[in-house]
Amino acid sequence: MNPQACVAGAFDEAVRDALDDLQAKDFVRRLWAKDPALWHEAPAHQAIIRNALGWLSVSEQQIRHVSRLQAFAEEVKTAGFAHILLLGMGGSSLCPEVFRMTFGVIPGYPELHVLDSTVPSQVRSFEGAVDLEHTLCVVASKSGSTTEPLVFQQYFFERMRRIRGDRAGENFIAITDPGSLLERLAKELRFREIFPGLPDIGGRYSALSNFGMVPAAAMGVNVEVLLRQAERMRQRCDSTISATDNPGVRLGAVLGTLAKAGRDKVTFITSPAVSDLGAWLEQLIAESTGKEGIGLVPVDDEPLGEAQTYGNDRVFVYIRYSDGAVTEQDTIVDALQSAGHPVVRIDCTSALNLGQEFFRWEMATATAGSLLGINAFDQPNVQESKEFTKFYLEDFKKTGRLPDESPVITDGDVRLFADDANRQALAGASSLAHAVDAHLSRVRTGDYVAINAYLERTPSVHEVFQRIRTIIRDAKRVATTLGYGPRFLHSTGQLHKGGPNSGVFLQVTADQRTDLDIPGEPYSFGTLVAAQALGDMKSLCTRNRRVIRIHLGCDVEAGVRRIQKAVEEALSRPPRDDQGRS
Repeated sequence: MNPQACVAGAFDEAVRDALDDLQAKDFVRRLWAKDPALWHEAPAHQAIIRNALGWLSVSEQQIRHVSRLQAFAEEVKTAGFAHILLLGMGGSSLCPEVFRMTFGVIPGYPELHVLDSTVPSQVRSFEGAVDLEHTLCVVASKSGSTTEPLVFQQYFFERMRRIRGDRAGENFIAITDPGSLLERLAKELRFREIFPGLPDIGGRYSALSNFGMVPAAAMGVNVEVLLRQAERMRQRCDSTISATDNPGVRLGAVLGTLAKAGRDKVTFITSPAVSDLGAWLEQLIAESTGKEGIGLVPVDDEPLGEAQTYGNDRVFVYIRYSDGAVTEQDTIVDALQSAGHPVVRIDCTSALNLGQEFFRWEMATATAGSLLGINAFDQPNVQESKEFTKFYLEDFKKTGRLPDESPVITDGDVRLFADDANRQALAGASSLAHAVDAHLSRVRTGDYVAINAYLERTPSVHEVFQRIRTIIRDAKRVATTLGYGPRFLHSTGQLHKGGPNSGVFLQVTADQRTDLDIPGEPYSFGTLVAAQALGDMKSLCTRNRRVIRIHLGCDVEAGVRRIQKAVEEALSRPPRDDQGRS
């Protein structure tokens, strides 16, 4: 990938001033010296930051030990595994998913699958996609106590035990920090291998550590070349490189400066060959910067529109794969730039240069966080949502049910829920279309609309949600995001609660056609995902967010089409006045 070209248009002078200021403050040298004062003055924050900068040198460390990764890849290949099933969430699953989507199945190596959903039908579909006897299960969790990887492990280990008996552990490896619950569990169950995480690297900065490199090696990716490309970028961002000439710092300065000027919606346009990189970037940026009431809003996989459909709160990042560039994307990006939108262009010449981009964007995100005045290495509101979910599960253990709720409206087999504050905005709504109309009438210039779907991601469901995003974007000229739960809770979930109160949320849940028990737990996957949705909703409401929950019946495809119809009807109505009248 060539050095990134930043085209900020009218913002060029402001970016140059920011870079000059960073240089005057000796930012680059201090970053490499791991000076926590670059991000926060509070002692509690500084303690976190000091123990979160291991990503700066991990590529160099990994290259020294690359032979172990290569030996493991050969071991997996020799053992005859046909599939690898990665069981993770957030930072432990998004990077492997990028490799899966980018490289596909490499001849002679097993196919990688990444499970990061607790929706029962999604779990079942992954189970059906692999031959368990010839599958290597990779349980990945930095803390070793994250709920989702642990319940995945419980479920699939029990399934594997039925096939392999006392040798079930031979089909499992763990990637986790030393001393974690998962490490102890892996030893007790005699996992094939345990790969250590590094305690001084947070999950979203862990792509070049074992969390990204072990799955990559096992599926046949040339991790030595990938790491050497990352190391080249690391050297170009070194402490001796000025802020102006430093690719990562320069990119971070662009993002931070534009965000301060109101361009806080970082919209990714990626060539198909590297399309999933946006999902990894989404977590890195949202979870790092979305706190203390500010933050960058990453917009991934939003359908492309004409230049006039976008508001003045966007900065576009075009990651272009040279051998697979799409003419339509080139044309639209040129038009966006001509219309005055700031555009960042990054040219990609090889898929193995992904390692280079991982480091560039980690450096850029850390820099943007410093410019925004926030700790780019904690995630306080992710834990808050987990605590609400834990509360609902504990209550379920005592009563055998989740809390009863009274719907605002019932329209056929669709029910709509909201807390007291959001109910007031829906007053008088008697149908799904009327309620959606009232809810979307609250969208203002500079907002974004987030669809949070606790559903199985299928091609048909995703296609409908993409159409809904386009309808909303074109009608309201606002950014739209789409996340599948609980995956997004470990990504954009932090931004939703800790970032600016500019989000308008549509949470979507559904009845489970079939459920799956979790061995050793009193609750099922269906109960778990319902509790996660409730915890997410509770956290949003305590933050006074504009949010409603639409609950569908068992026919999810029909349900999301009804939502699309309701959105179409709502946005074709005359605009409402301040009293909510049409």
